[in-house]
Amino acid sequence: MDNTGRSGRFRFLPYVFGGLFGVSLGLIIVSGVLFYRSTHGSETAESVSPRAVAASTGEEPASSAAIDVTRRNAIVIATEKAAPAVVTIASRRTEVVQQRYPFGSSFSRDWLEQFFGMPRTYLREYPSLGSGVIIHDDGYILTNEHVVHNADEIQVTLSDGTTYEGKIVGAAVEYDLALVKIDGGRFATAVLGDSDDLMVGEWAIAIGSPFGTLLNDTQPTVTVGVISAIHRDVKGGGRDDDRIYKDMIQTDAAINPGNSGGPLVDSRGSVIGINTSIFTAGGGSLGMGFAIPINRGKLVLEEIQKYGRVREKWMGFTVTDITPQAAAALGLSQKQGLLVREIQLDSPADKAGLKPGDVITAVNGTKVGTAQEANRLIFGAKIGERITFELIRGGAEKRITVVLEEKPNET
Repeated sequence: MDNTGRSGRFRFLPYVFGGLFGVSLGLIIVSGVLFYRSTHGSETAESVSPRAVAASTGEEPASSAAIDVTRRNAIVIATEKAAPAVVTIASRRTEVVQQRYPFGSSFSRDWLEQFFGMPRTYLREYPSLGSGVIIHDDGYILTNEHVVHNADEIQVTLSDGTTYEGKIVGAAVEYDLALVKIDGGRFATAVLGDSDDLMVGEWAIAIGSPFGTLLNDTQPTVTVGVISAIHRDVKGGGRDDDRIYKDMIQTDAAINPGNSGGPLVDSRGSVIGINTSIFTAGGGSLGMGFAIPINRGKLVLEEIQKYGRVREKWMGFTVTDITPQAAAALGLSQKQGLLVREIQLDSPADKAGLKPGDVITAVNGTKVGTAQEANRLIFGAKIGERITFELIRGGAEKRITVVLEEKPNET
């Protein structure tokens, strides 16, 4: 009786354990499915959500926004600031040219002209293409003098393609700078910076119209480099250009034909120079471009605005470099400096007390050994400015200050 009852109770245990195992297994499977869906669902949402958000809201994902921020660097911002003020300048001058016959006497030349219509003189046109930068919103443009030299016609094209007739307001051949005026409303302008505060190695942005209208586009071209050097003296590169460009800015930003007169801009978008010349081979840039410091441009602008021209500075004396041979011949103990040769009567130098035979050793506190070095230091000075010369006279050191005057009219 007892054994039979126990066996009856225990025979249901396998079913109980089987049921519990089945329930447990089901719970494990359900939990696994829910976990799988939750993890893979979130991954899908994460991978799709930026694009989904961009598509639904029109906003860029955070990563794209960060890229956009890095693309809008200082050069982009500086270009946007200065480029609207850059223009293309096309000028033309006409000159009377004397016909040169390769043979014959004057009689035969007269005969050729009379019977065959071969003239002794004819008109020749000289076109020129360059750039410029608008410095005042009423249409004043700064450019190179050689771009508009003796021009009979000047055409100025803005970056939006609008064309205006330009006229020369004033020019300074010595500085290779000219001021051109266009009329027709208010124009975008560039900010003029400070070329006395340049650092070798800082960004330099050249903006202009290389090759003029050959690109069939009025948008200015931008090239980027650094300030390679300052205070460079460069001889003009053209066949008929005998100018010496003094105290120039050197840059490796590509400056090509047609860039002349356009602005050299710093990373703040301010004009620091006027692009002028390049060292070239076959018409292309070799990475050595030169620009006129903008502070010299300010001097020219001030002179033209006040006097309608750039007055010529005058001190009234001549010098020669002291060489070892000259020092020995003249019995000079000073082996380096500038020997004063001649003083003009009643000139600023004469009034200041400078005398022939003085040996100049420094200009405005800077040692000089050649006339070229001295000229560079005086080149950008204004009329009325005081120039201090340190010199040796009779073995004694002296200091004399000369006040620059306007050169008198010799006619």
